[in-house]
Amino acid sequence: QNEKVLKGVVKQQEEKIFQLIDKSGEVSILKNEIFHLKRSLQHAETEAKVLWEELRGKDSKVDTTHVQERLRQQQEVDKLRLMLLEKENERQMLSDKN
Repeated sequence: QNEKVLKGVVKQQEEKIFQLIDKSGEVSILKNEIFHLKRSLQHAETEAKVLWEELRGKDSKVDTTHVQERLRQQQEVDKLRLMLLEKENERQMLSDKN
């Protein structure tokens, strides 16, 4: 009788562990999605900022080549920021595991 009760308790604990593992995986997926959404938002904000700066105070003649170059430069800065964020996330995940 005690053995059956013990087996039941062990089985419940195993189920709880598997649920925690599943939730942990879901959290990782959500964190990854948040990271990519932040990245997309940052790109959109960058484009808007560059275009706003170029159009502010100018007449209808806008040098599109210059705007594109500024946009490219700002995107490069964003890529570098993204690389930094990725490294910080990796470091954080490694420290969370320890």
